[in-house]
Amino acid sequence: MRPLEFGWYLPTHGDTTAYGLAEAQVAGSAELCGRVVDAAEAAGFDYLLIPVGSTCWEAWISGAFMAARSSRIKPLIADRPGYVNPVLMAKMISTFDQMSGGRICINLIAGQNESEVEAEGVRHAKEQRYELMEEEVAILKALWSARGPVHFAGKFHTIAGAHVRPRPLQQPHPKFYLGGGSRQAWELSAKHSDVHLFWGDLPERVARNIAEIRTMARAHGREDAIGFGMRLQVICREDERDAWAAADQLVRHASERQKQEIKTLYTRSEANRRVQELARDYGDLLLPHLWTGITKVRPGAGIAVVGNPAQCAAMLQQFVDAGCHSFCLSGYLHDEEAERFGRLVRPILAENNRGRLVA
Repeated sequence: MRPLEFGWYLPTHGDTTAYGLAEAQVAGSAELCGRVVDAAEAAGFDYLLIPVGSTCWEAWISGAFMAARSSRIKPLIADRPGYVNPVLMAKMISTFDQMSGGRICINLIAGQNESEVEAEGVRHAKEQRYELMEEEVAILKALWSARGPVHFAGKFHTIAGAHVRPRPLQQPHPKFYLGGGSRQAWELSAKHSDVHLFWGDLPERVARNIAEIRTMARAHGREDAIGFGMRLQVICREDERDAWAAADQLVRHASERQKQEIKTLYTRSEANRRVQELARDYGDLLLPHLWTGITKVRPGAGIAVVGNPAQCAAMLQQFVDAGCHSFCLSGYLHDEEAERFGRLVRPILAENNRGRLVA
């Protein structure tokens, strides 16, 4: 079995304990990022998800600074199709890998919000962006593995005699992560990803999806190479009542306008549609400690594990038992929740999965 790994989220855009409540907002800052990274590393997290989007600070610069101030955690930074020439991207990644001592992993993102992507000058439709991403990842891997100049003629890129220095420190290359619910996303993961991340869902549905993507990966000789994980929120308190009070406080002040924007701006994203569908079909609770409330105020990872340490660990264990080994988590406030997870939940998971992570 694969070792269990845990990632944490870096809120470069800011933090909060209550969406829609001005006095609960924490502005994005270098100080905030530093606190979160220090807490995540102290709590034993393995990687650090650096977000992208118009409200976020630039991910590569943020990730580089956070790698420089830490010693072990690996920034997980997005490669988005159409944003950076793939030869330059290959050099950026391999240079980062060497400079950080092998601490970089790559998040493949086609984009959730079409209007945002268009505003930033990318004119490919989402289906084309997945095609472009497949081409660009193939180029990255070719540049890192070839012993001579790389030639490539594709639908989007033509490369004649390219090479990059340095080569990555991690061999054969840094790990690729992808979170997506569409068939195109699954196909790309089957061919290229080291970890496919599901957003919150029912454990039995996740197990079925894992089986299907493994079957797809078999066509590329990667049935055993691909791993799976979950992107989830965590709201853990020593007393369950305090956890649910924090969950309620997080969403109760959000405006109707904010809630409507979440429903309408991300409709092209299959993964976003799925979490909204779950919230409609099941209401606030998918399971006793799997809460859909954050889907009302936040796109993407809007499903949360809520409860006391034993309850949170038990809920996460259901996803471990379904076949997941990687957990990309976040919580509010991000430095405080990282500390609680490391102190309260991680030891239980270590005890229940002996040999799969260090306590």
